[in-house]
Amino acid sequence: LSKVLDLPPENLIKSISAVPVSKKRHVADFQLSVASVIEGCSSDCLAQDLHLQAQKLAERLKCDAVVSEISAGPGTVNFTINRELLAKTVLHQVLKDGSEYGVKSELFSMVPKQKAVIEFSSPNIAKKFHIGHLRSTIVGNFIANLKAALGHEVVRINYLGDWGMQFGLLGVGFQSFGNKEKLKSSPLQHLFEVYVQINKAAEDENTKKLAKDFFRKLEEHDEQTLSLWKQFRDFSIEEYIQIYKRLGVHFDEYSGESYYREKAQEVLKMLKDKGLLQKTTKGTGIVDLSEKKDLSLFSTVMRSDGTSLYITRQVSPSVDLAAAIDRMNRHSCDTMIYVTDKSQSNHFQHLFQILKLMGYDWVERCQHVSFGLVQGMKTRRGEVIFLEDVLNEVRSRMLQNMTSAKTTKEIQDPLETAEKVGLAALIIQDFQGLLSSDYQFSWDRALQSRGDTGVFLQYTHARLHSLEQRHGNAQLTDVKVACLQDPDAISVLQHLLRYDEVLYRSSQDLQPKHIVSYLLTLSHLAAVAHKTLPVKGSAPEVAQARLCLFEAARLVLANGMKLLGITPVTQM
Repeated sequence: LSKVLDLPPENLIKSISAVPVSKKRHVADFQLSVASVIEGCSSDCLAQDLHLQAQKLAERLKCDAVVSEISAGPGTVNFTINRELLAKTVLHQVLKDGSEYGVKSELFSMVPKQKAVIEFSSPNIAKKFHIGHLRSTIVGNFIANLKAALGHEVVRINYLGDWGMQFGLLGVGFQSFGNKEKLKSSPLQHLFEVYVQINKAAEDENTKKLAKDFFRKLEEHDEQTLSLWKQFRDFSIEEYIQIYKRLGVHFDEYSGESYYREKAQEVLKMLKDKGLLQKTTKGTGIVDLSEKKDLSLFSTVMRSDGTSLYITRQVSPSVDLAAAIDRMNRHSCDTMIYVTDKSQSNHFQHLFQILKLMGYDWVERCQHVSFGLVQGMKTRRGEVIFLEDVLNEVRSRMLQNMTSAKTTKEIQDPLETAEKVGLAALIIQDFQGLLSSDYQFSWDRALQSRGDTGVFLQYTHARLHSLEQRHGNAQLTDVKVACLQDPDAISVLQHLLRYDEVLYRSSQDLQPKHIVSYLLTLSHLAAVAHKTLPVKGSAPEVAQARLCLFEAARLVLANGMKLLGITPVTQM
């Protein structure tokens, strides 16, 4: 193409793509989009002109030892690769690159390696870890995994709701209903119970006064009060770390609003010095965000008593401003990503606008990845309060399904397997649509073993793994690729060709659904091939070649699952 079009090869990389596999018909392997390479031919080019251009170009190209067939389609030139070469090259690449397959693609050669700070999960201490936090946790983990796999440096931050008036209330509650032993053994549960109890009396004037006093002492660094607050925080983080471990999630930094409360005062001073802070008649501090400077849009950053204000995010813009500025100074990152539900979109718009007004140009590199709401996630005992409840529920339901399934073999650790498969079910159900869309959660749908579910991905992985266990690993050196000419084998190979493009697409828009739908198709194609291309009972060289194909499919399946935050199981 480079010779005929007189263009450098690297300019063509983005214009050539692997053709998606079709059940209905045999398809070519690669296609070139003509509009993207022909001068003066943009999207407004007429379809018939494009088709004509494609035909002209196809006629100028000759088949050779690599390309066995060239044809023109609507606005595309299609290439079919020599079948043996296709099998040999794809299998060699997958088995040689292993976990780096797809990541090493030339699609990424133009993408500079960057440092990304990602803030996700961010629950509030002593309040319920609601399902939005679960979404934030798995979405943030996916983005971090993907960026790390592509060679970027990633800092994972959990920004806890660990400050504010609710701690005044919690402190008073703990003095009345608290128990040191329970705080140590199950802090999240105990603090939540204390919080619920004291909340019943929250309207009582005396309680209000005590809570205010407790929080004032906290703000003034009173030793006894601070020590109690520190226990709440430290024990809660310890328990969170254990729960995150079950999810396969880790953080490089546990930060929190408490850390920035003093820095927030510095930010208010900076806003004042820059003439951005205005006082209302009631004495609250605001920043005018309107274009005409007529206060038609503003953000409140300070209470009338001079303390930084706590808004939607349990936190004030000034605390968030302080956090953003501090992170940029400490990590000097290329991109900063916040993963929260879409109800906080306004908060982040305001935050980014204020940073811009303050003269921080790096705000262009900040991004809010928002997601929709999950409805209807209940456990058998009722509404979900803690993340642990969800994990226990998915494990017990999955265990029940596995026990009643006829195909289940004796498994070494059924509990752990049930948890990993159950988590895959949760993650795949969550990642199938656009992140921004709300969805109705269903245990039955998530845990089905057939169809497009996480259970089906795990089942496929386990099946392919046991095939390798039974017949040994295939050696690529002596594989007769001529044995892989069946349509079902070709479909798997063609699909493997596309993996890097799917990774590229997800890396551009940070949506996991591209990878999910790719892996589900891979599993369906592998399941069909598993049926029609038996290893057992085939001639040795046919068996070897097929084993090689299945091993490549399993490797790519495992790689993709790990990016999504799923641990592949080897038995089911």
